[in-house]
Amino acid sequence: MAAASIGHPDFSDSPHPLNLLVLDADEATRKLLERHLTASGHILHLADRAEEALSLMASGPLDMLLLGLPLSDADPLEVMRSFQERHRDGQILIVSDQAHVELAVKALQAGAFDVLLKPLEPIDRIQRRIAIAAEYRRLSRERFMLNRENQTLRGQVKTKYRFDGIIAPSQAMQGVLRQVEKVAEADSTVLILGESGTGKELIARAIHYNSPRRNHLLVAVNCSAIPATLLESELFGHVKGAFTGAINSRIGRFQMADGGTIFLDEIGDMPQNLQVRLLRVLQEHEISPVGAGRTVKVNVRVIAATNVDLDAAVRERRFREDLYYRLNVIPIVLPPLRERPEEIRALASHFLEIHNADKGKAVKGIAESALELLEAYDWPGNVRELEHTLERVVVMKGNGEIGPADLPERIRFSGDNRAKRFRIEIPEDGIFFTEIVRDFENDLILQALERTRWNKNQAAALLGLNRTTLVEKIKKKRLRPSPPSRP
Repeated sequence: MAAASIGHPDFSDSPHPLNLLVLDADEATRKLLERHLTASGHILHLADRAEEALSLMASGPLDMLLLGLPLSDADPLEVMRSFQERHRDGQILIVSDQAHVELAVKALQAGAFDVLLKPLEPIDRIQRRIAIAAEYRRLSRERFMLNRENQTLRGQVKTKYRFDGIIAPSQAMQGVLRQVEKVAEADSTVLILGESGTGKELIARAIHYNSPRRNHLLVAVNCSAIPATLLESELFGHVKGAFTGAINSRIGRFQMADGGTIFLDEIGDMPQNLQVRLLRVLQEHEISPVGAGRTVKVNVRVIAATNVDLDAAVRERRFREDLYYRLNVIPIVLPPLRERPEEIRALASHFLEIHNADKGKAVKGIAESALELLEAYDWPGNVRELEHTLERVVVMKGNGEIGPADLPERIRFSGDNRAKRFRIEIPEDGIFFTEIVRDFENDLILQALERTRWNKNQAAALLGLNRTTLVEKIKKKRLRPSPPSRP
């Protein structure tokens, strides 16, 4: 049987589709598994000899090996070792008859997940066993990624999450950092309040990685990003059979964070039935997995964050008052970026440096005229919007200096904000409308030209005009540079 090349499907947390390799000398077994498992959406690769299977293992990613016993041309334990070396988080199911149970036991001891006995069980049971193995694989990968993230972030404590390493030159943010420094050493519950994009998660990580819990996991959960029907299981875990689809027991985020910190982002969007359960966790320091008749003690520090006005939510009975007071032990309020415009230049330079390095670009700096536009913009998306803006500009610019024309239209043409500065009061005896409009237009054009040293491209960008339109206006109005002043 010829070995086929393996595709590269988009893997997700769902067990479907899985990339399955079936190595079995028995043709009837291979055909049975191929027919039923392919119908379930899985991608199957079949081999009747170890040589073919090893070739398939080397040609692409695999989620699971179904290994039939015995093999006529190789030691099955050696085949298992080859699979484990190439696909470290893959699972192995053994397919064996009663005559080779002893070898199947050795395979289990060597790391196989389960054994399917011949004659094969009903196909729905086989599919369930595969789904259980896939879920175990998913959980193992999740814990591995969390631990790897934690180890990586520990190395950043002395840089990114060091208090003097956070870009916050304004008096308001310096006050916030003084709060954070005091809070970090304590073990109190913290509630971080602020608009979306103000840096709430950065502050939460700074608290954790400067606290005595820094050597344990920080587990972040976005309460608004997980469907309400799944959030309870995500937070507290569930036992096998607790609900339809609960094919295996699963630990929740609170247990993952045991000894460390859990960061509950967008807590204001948490459903009320879960607010009751969270309140109990804060009071009793224990959780109850969905469907379990027992509780589990957890030692977790809770940091919550929201952009919702929780005072209003409590008044409107959308958020439990008792939970609010439990969370609001130490509140930290992050001001929006528009209230700390003195930080925009430092943040923009910081993000420019980061994205130059990340993207391999060589953008030299930001022109004064572009910085003024950044400072004039209201930044409804706050620091996150500023960072994403600089990332886009760096990628598109590539090298040279960032000028006004390189900025997005929403920033260049945010006329509503700038127009508020220019209000003409009509006197009692009236005005000459045409003259006022002409003089005002001339003044704006001359300002833009002088600011850009008569660079018509940049001046047009400042004014939100096409270059050809600006050139026509300059000709029509016969505008000229001001002569240099004499000494």
